[in-house]
Amino acid sequence: MDCFSVNYFLRINCGGKEVKVDDKGTTYEADDEPGGPSKFVQRTRVLKDFNIENEAGGVNKAIFRNFTAAVTANTVEIRLYWAGKGTTGIPDRGVYGPLISAISVDADFPVPSENGNSMSTGAIVGIIIAVLFTILLILGILWWKGCLGSKDTIGQDLKGLDLHTGSFSLRQIKAATNNFDPANKIGEGGFGPVYKGLLSDGTTIAVKQLSSKSKQGNREFVNEIGMISALQHPHLVKLHGCCIEGNQLLLVYEYMENNSLARALFGPKEYQLKLDWPTRHKICIGIARGLAYLHEESRLKIVHRDIKATNVLLDKNFNPKISDFGLAKLDEEDNTHISTRIAGTFGYMAPEYAMRGYLTDKADVYSFGVVLLEIVVGRSNSSIRPKEIPSIFLANSFKAKGKLMELVDPRLESNFNKKEVIATINVALHCTNAEAAERPSMSAVVRILEGREHVQGFVPDSSVSLDEMRTKEIMSQDQVTKSNDDQS
Repeated sequence: MDCFSVNYFLRINCGGKEVKVDDKGTTYEADDEPGGPSKFVQRTRVLKDFNIENEAGGVNKAIFRNFTAAVTANTVEIRLYWAGKGTTGIPDRGVYGPLISAISVDADFPVPSENGNSMSTGAIVGIIIAVLFTILLILGILWWKGCLGSKDTIGQDLKGLDLHTGSFSLRQIKAATNNFDPANKIGEGGFGPVYKGLLSDGTTIAVKQLSSKSKQGNREFVNEIGMISALQHPHLVKLHGCCIEGNQLLLVYEYMENNSLARALFGPKEYQLKLDWPTRHKICIGIARGLAYLHEESRLKIVHRDIKATNVLLDKNFNPKISDFGLAKLDEEDNTHISTRIAGTFGYMAPEYAMRGYLTDKADVYSFGVVLLEIVVGRSNSSIRPKEIPSIFLANSFKAKGKLMELVDPRLESNFNKKEVIATINVALHCTNAEAAERPSMSAVVRILEGREHVQGFVPDSSVSLDEMRTKEIMSQDQVTKSNDDQS
C-alpha cells in the first residue's frame, strides 16, 4: 500500500441493535424511550418490501442496483432490517429469515476526492522534496556565514597554536562564579561580561564570557588566546586558561583587584579611586614597559591596536597590566606597515591608521600618548561631551600659551612633581604627533618617564593646524563607524 495514500473502508452492518419503526415511519433504537430524543440519526430508506427473488427472476442470480448517497465523516453505512418477520418459531415454526444470503462489493472501487482538494501521491512527494531542499539550503547558508560549526572551527584553530595555557571545564567555571551570578559581574566589554570567580584551590580569577555569536567574536577569541598565551610580562595580564564547551567560550584571567584604569580615573563616582601623582606616574611607566615588551623585546613583535584606559587593569598595588588582545596583530617585518581592516576605539586611533588602515607599532604609541594625557588630565578622551575639546587639542593649545599646568587634574591639587608632570605631557604630545615617523619608540618613552633620558620640547608641525587635527579626528570617527557597520 502506498504510504502516502488515504485508507477508505466499506462496512456493511447486518446486525446490531434492533431498530424499530413507529406508525409515522420514524426509526429509533429499541433502548430509546418512545417520544424522547432519538440517538439514531435518521437514514434515507431506498427500498421497501423488496423481494430479491422476484426482482432477480430466480435464485442464485446476481442483481445490481445503483444508489447515490451523500457520504459524511468519511463513513457510509448500509443497513438491512425487517419490520416484521425474522424468527423461525413465531407464530408457527417455519422459515421467515431474509432472502439475501450475501452481499458482494468490488474492493477496487474508485475513491472520490475529498471536497475536490485531495492531492496525488506525486504532489505530496514533490512538496516533501521541496521542503527538504529548502532546509538544506538554509543550513548551507548558516554554515557559510559561520553560524554552524563555529565551536569546532575554534577547536581546530586552537590545535594549530603552541598554547602555554590551561583548560577549564564548564562545571569548574560555573562553580567558581556561582553559575555566573550577576552579583559576581565586575565588568562589561566589547567581548562580553566579566565575572569574578574563586577556584577550588583558592585562586581568585576573572572570567570573560563571549557574548557575541558573530564570526568576528570567534576570531577575537582565538586571537586573544594565541597572542597572550605566548607572552609573559609583569605588565601584561596573565591568562590562566580557557573553556570551550557547549555554547560557551570563556577566558580565565588573573583577578585584578582595582579593575580598570578607566573606572578608577573617570568612572562613576562610587567606583573612582584616589590616585595620587606618584601612583599615576608609576602607572604611566608600567604601561610603557608593557608596550616596549610587545614592540621590541618579545619574540613575537605585536601591535596591540586597542590601547586605551579601559584595557589597562590595576592590581591591588596599582601595578598596571595591559589586557584584551582580541584585535592584536603580529608585526612580522621591520620598517614596514600592515594594511588591515580598521578596528579600535574612537579617540585613541592614530590618524594614518584610522583613515588609511596603515598600521605600525607607532599606532600603539599614539594611543599610549592619549592615555598619558588622560592620566594627567583625569578625563576621558573618547567620551567627551559635544562642546568639550579633546585632551590632545587642549594640550597643544595650552603648551603654545605656556599654560601646561592648567591641564593637570584638579583632584591632584598641588600635590605633584611639576618636573615629572611637564615631562609626561611633553612625552604625550610627542607620542601623538600627526606624523607617525616623528613618534618615539616605546623603549625611548620608558627612559624618558624614568628620568634616564631628556625629552626635547615638542612643538607641533606648523603645517598641521588645530582645526586640521580636529578634522582628522572627525574623519577618523566616521571611518571607524563605517568599519563597524561593515562588520555587523
